[in-house]
Amino acid sequence: MYRGARESWNLRDRHMFATLQALLAHRGRGTKGVVWAHNSHIGNAGATAMGWAGEFNIGELCRSSLGSDAVLIGFGTDRGTVAAASDWDQPMEIKAVRPAREDSYEYAFRKSGFARSLTDWRAPRRRALAEVLREPMLERAIGVVYRPETEFLSHYFEAVMAEQFDAYVWFEESRAVTPLAAARPEGAPETYPFGL
Repeated sequence: MYRGARESWNLRDRHMFATLQALLAHRGRGTKGVVWAHNSHIGNAGATAMGWAGEFNIGELCRSSLGSDAVLIGFGTDRGTVAAASDWDQPMEIKAVRPAREDSYEYAFRKSGFARSLTDWRAPRRRALAEVLREPMLERAIGVVYRPETEFLSHYFEAVMAEQFDAYVWFEESRAVTPLAAARPEGAPETYPFGL
């Protein structure tokens, strides 16, 4: 599963989707859920280079299973800082995020002039915006690993945003998350930080 091949990615996201289905079934009819995941997992992979290469994700599986009842929301930023490693199994660092490339969706959102926004293009009155976002462009994905020195090759991919997401949360500048303490605090339950 950890070799990085398409099959391992698909196995992992199929498992995420099966877990979501099991949780929804356990809670009963009419249950709603929120899945918080990286854009590469939550957006419809069928609208991205990864999907065109045969990978799928939980977002695509939700869209196929739930139709418009699934609302896929992406997040993006132009610059700031991120908590990421330089490579797999390396320690976390706080790294500066380079400003977005001019041929990317992130750059287009920066040029909109809004420092922060929630843009939803599902409504019929937003049809013109959705058409603009149907033009394939580059999109940046920064996750557990961030390699600014090879950013174009390591983090950009082609996508059709209007088909990948239903809405997009935009922060022109973002700050790295503050990690929890590595050790469990005195008196915290054994399941810390998850209160299960």
